[in-house]
Amino acid sequence: MGNPLAHLAVVPLDTLWAKDPAVTGAKAANLARSAVAGLPALPGFVLVPADRAPDAPLGEYAVRAAWRELDGDRRALVVRSSSAHEDTEDSSMAGRFDSVLDVRGWEAFQAAVRTVLESARRVQPLRPPRDAPPDDGMAVLVQPMLRATVGGVMFTADPVAGRTDRILVSAVSGGPDQLVDGSTQGVRYQLTRFARLVRTEPAEPPGQRLLTHRGITRLVALAKRTERVFGGAQDIEFGFDAEGKLWLFQARPVTAMTARPARGARLLGPGPVAETLPGVLQPLEEDLWVTPMSHGLTLALDIAGAAPRRTLRRLPLVTTVDGRVAADLRLLGAVPSAHPVLDFINPAPGARRAGAAWRIGRLKSALPLLATDLMADVDRALADIPEPGQLLGGQLLDAVSWGREALSSLHAQESLAGALLGAGSGATAAGEALAALAEGRSRGLGEAELLARHPVLMSLLPPTLGTPVPLPGHTGWTALPRGVGALPVREGLRLRVRWVQEMQARMVRELAVRLGAGECAPGLSRLALLSWEELVLATEDGGLPADLAQRRPRSTDAGPLPAAFRLADGVPVAELPPGHRNSGDGQGAGGGFGTGVAWDGRGERPEHAVLVVRSLDPALAPVLPGLAGLVAETGSALSHLAVLAREFKVPTAVGVPAAVDRFPGGTPLDVDGGSGSVTVRDPRVEEEAA
Repeated sequence: MGNPLAHLAVVPLDTLWAKDPAVTGAKAANLARSAVAGLPALPGFVLVPADRAPDAPLGEYAVRAAWRELDGDRRALVVRSSSAHEDTEDSSMAGRFDSVLDVRGWEAFQAAVRTVLESARRVQPLRPPRDAPPDDGMAVLVQPMLRATVGGVMFTADPVAGRTDRILVSAVSGGPDQLVDGSTQGVRYQLTRFARLVRTEPAEPPGQRLLTHRGITRLVALAKRTERVFGGAQDIEFGFDAEGKLWLFQARPVTAMTARPARGARLLGPGPVAETLPGVLQPLEEDLWVTPMSHGLTLALDIAGAAPRRTLRRLPLVTTVDGRVAADLRLLGAVPSAHPVLDFINPAPGARRAGAAWRIGRLKSALPLLATDLMADVDRALADIPEPGQLLGGQLLDAVSWGREALSSLHAQESLAGALLGAGSGATAAGEALAALAEGRSRGLGEAELLARHPVLMSLLPPTLGTPVPLPGHTGWTALPRGVGALPVREGLRLRVRWVQEMQARMVRELAVRLGAGECAPGLSRLALLSWEELVLATEDGGLPADLAQRRPRSTDAGPLPAAFRLADGVPVAELPPGHRNSGDGQGAGGGFGTGVAWDGRGERPEHAVLVVRSLDPALAPVLPGLAGLVAETGSALSHLAVLAREFKVPTAVGVPAAVDRFPGGTPLDVDGGSGSVTVRDPRVEEEAA
């Protein structure tokens, strides 16, 4: 590339030009602002393309003069990138461009500048910042090389937990470069904004702390001063020299702060409701099936006196998150109370249950007969509904509407049956279906004939308005079918739920044909994007919504929801239920919750890949987009690759011992970026859910 210095201008860090990121890049501009504000930044200069600073000294002679003024002929320097695409509020590009440390002598300095400039041509932004100017020339930052006794990274807010009242510090012996490149995990300090030490990971022996109380106090003071200068939470690289002086090496905005659940946010989870609706639901499916389920379960809790009526009226018991169904775990009684002592001394719950006790006592004896009557009514109604093609549009809607009411009653009684009657004989609709399927297959029956002869087979298929899922292949089942009448009450009710859902799906498929939604082709998948009210209006000649063609189906690529979570700005934040400990042995680095299969980064990338590596090498940055998770044996939550992973919302766990050996390629994994838990998923559970 010829002489790299010939077309570069020299901008000292203490000049007005240096504070402009359009001239010197964000990294150098931030250091220039820091120095002007009195923060402990090192001196230095920036090499920029000549057209960015027309009045600045230009060419090799000017560069060599600046190098000599910095004592480059007698001491080591550090040569770093300062791009328009790094250290911004939208994207850090952390560690993407090259830096060269311990540069000694003029020849080595020229080579280092060339290395940094070439990295700008080699590396493209993973996600260019909004309104960023084109990176038509890398600026090169030059400063003295400081020999730190202790160095590290400090975040003036906790990006993993989304807490602005915490300061995170990762420290190592020596400079921070070994920490930010992911090769060393270091010691992690969680601090309050009053310099109180909350937790250290791993624990340090007494008298052997990397950071003394005085050092922590000075770091917190630097954090607050830097925030005041830049007006927000900062990602800071620092170092203490041999004399104990604290230096600021770099400051940039903290990116990808995890949203924090609001105080009192509900504890949600898929729990038992996901057994009925395991997949991603589109809006119409949600209105047809989730709303009646929520109403039915609410009715059951009200009858049982299990929750205050005011609470039940205010909150939907069952909801969806990105199309996946979840329920209030506390109202369902799936987790212990958050305030057991207050509940014990509060007379209201006991009085409420006492008032419901007489109803429960009578209901327990009457429920089997009530359920039998309900199932008989549902069976008669389903048998009386003609084939969809024989019905008028209004009749199709009436059938779907009746189905919503029936589902509410079925869910209510199914919930009460589970609570009051137990498992009964233990037989299940799925077991009965597998037996019927095995017998029918042995007789050579096709899928359509099997479903017509044995409606119980519907229990093996998830409800959908789209193309029906095929029946399972060879089951290996050897038992003989005993008949639907042999099922316990609860299983009989659950089976009717599935039959009603299938009836509704068939009616909606017919409506899709009648409404001529082909202009938004394919018609059925677009119709599923309507709400129930919009479907009623369209059937009554109100026409389809004008924006229907622009609506997009909910993605089915995302993994299942965490077992327990709270919502923060609509995003699930995983939480271990009270009374349980984190089963993982890593450290959460953010990014949410993900599920996929382990991949070592070599060969063909699998769908929903969880990258499992020894260390957080910044060279892995290009593979981050689209990962289902990232697991590393070493590294810090504050390292460059962890920062980039959070920006791309990749669930990340670091410090997971022997991860590469424990999770070979193809291992199904769940990764919780909040707690650091990495769990091997049981494939048998996946098969049953499917």
